[in-house]
Amino acid sequence: MSNSKLILFDGVCNLCNGFVQFVIKNDKKKLFKFGSLQSENSKSILLNLGVEQNLKTVILIDDGVAYFKSDAALQIMMQLQFPFKILYIFIIVPRFIRNWVYDFIAKYRYKFFGKKDTCMVPSQELKERFID
Repeated sequence: MSNSKLILFDGVCNLCNGFVQFVIKNDKKKLFKFGSLQSENSKSILLNLGVEQNLKTVILIDDGVAYFKSDAALQIMMQLQFPFKILYIFIIVPRFIRNWVYDFIAKYRYKFFGKKDTCMVPSQELKERFID
């Protein structure tokens, strides 16, 4: 995976897929690779890191360190170009508050945003950015 940062996400969640599309569009340096949490590759990576699989959080793996929930989202935003990196300012909000909001959205994400029957299949031009 070289120096890429890996974003693992719920592949059937419309909100999660939208977030991945947003990151792809705004990741001008192509720092990030992506994997569906449902994939065997992702499960293997998490197992090797000793991290429990959790479909209710986006996971960022950066240099062998796993970030979850709001920490992952803010770390991702920090790596994007201006103006998105400004969102990192929310790191000053206590984690329990940030994660409470994150958990609320995650709990109702299928209800609010819907769910696909299968995981997203990347286009041919994006396949190199996915580990699945």
